[in-house]
Amino acid sequence: MAGLYFHIPFCRKACTYCDFHFSTTLDRMDALVQAMRTELLRRAHELRGGTVDTIYLGGGTPSLLSERDLSALLSDARTLGHVSDAAEVTMEVNPDDVTAEAIDAWMRIGITRLSIGVQSFRDDRLRAMGRAHNADQSFRSLELIAKAGFTSWTMDLIYGLPGMTIEEWTTQLDQALSFAPLHISAYCLTVEPRTALHKQMERGDVIAAPDEDQAQQFELLQQRLEAAGYVHYEISNFGKPGHFSRHNTSYWQGVPYVGIGPSAHSFDGAVRRWNVANNSRYIAGVNAGDVYWEEERPTVAQQANERIMTGLRTMWGVDLAQLPDLVPTTERALQRYLDSGHLVRNANRIVLTKAGKLLADRIASDLFLSP
Repeated sequence: MAGLYFHIPFCRKACTYCDFHFSTTLDRMDALVQAMRTELLRRAHELRGGTVDTIYLGGGTPSLLSERDLSALLSDARTLGHVSDAAEVTMEVNPDDVTAEAIDAWMRIGITRLSIGVQSFRDDRLRAMGRAHNADQSFRSLELIAKAGFTSWTMDLIYGLPGMTIEEWTTQLDQALSFAPLHISAYCLTVEPRTALHKQMERGDVIAAPDEDQAQQFELLQQRLEAAGYVHYEISNFGKPGHFSRHNTSYWQGVPYVGIGPSAHSFDGAVRRWNVANNSRYIAGVNAGDVYWEEERPTVAQQANERIMTGLRTMWGVDLAQLPDLVPTTERALQRYLDSGHLVRNANRIVLTKAGKLLADRIASDLFLSP
């Protein structure tokens, strides 16, 4: 058992780019937390197959929960499952929720790692993205977190924004590095269907950044962070040695995990399960003992394609020995990318080169096995 994930589906505001399940209506928070505790109790047998090495509170905005509710979820996890004494316990937070008092409370209940959603240090960008915080709150919260003594912590940034210049991105990285974070996650803006940002672009209110600008910003990101001592261990993630996200790395390596809460996913090594992405239906289903989830057993080809997609994004690449016999089209695509310098092969393992990282999704899809 790799980890336990809690999905906290509440936010103060709706970010324009977000397609995760969330609600800005906070009046059912108590009922939702109680339903999550009930779900965890009923699924406790899934945690007893091994040691829980990581716990992750994501969302949404977990930092909206009270110390009482956060403590209850973590206490339940420790009571019902075999949680390692050295477990990584991560919570996502927004800058506007970070205070000295809140940090003390989070450390008191056993949070060992914070993931802070900075996204940008510019107020105009934050307003355009629909973020609830401002740049000053980011600066103040980062100062507090950097001094707090967490085992590890990370900040999120977004590049590839409409109209973003290389000068702007350079300044953003300068500001981020000034706080000496132990880990940085930097994501290229992706326009997801049915988001506010997608509608803005359809109307022509917002113009997407050119691919070449996004590529240039990604290359600068790699150069700056690697020069500062970070290891680029996953396409969007950079960590100082010893500070990689253990929870997310387990996802990428296909280790089992249990997800609790609306829209949360689980994987037991053979079957994937996902809860309904609706707070009311989730609460009602849990309380009534009804089915509030769907599940599937991936085919051999689907499992292989997942290994290709997630493995190629990491510094460890893909172990071809873990895949079934490759079909001719995959063999040809593999050789093509080896010849072009986008992939390298060490024994039976393939890894993206720096040039290949710019085309990670395309390369992965070209290597997919047919269902």
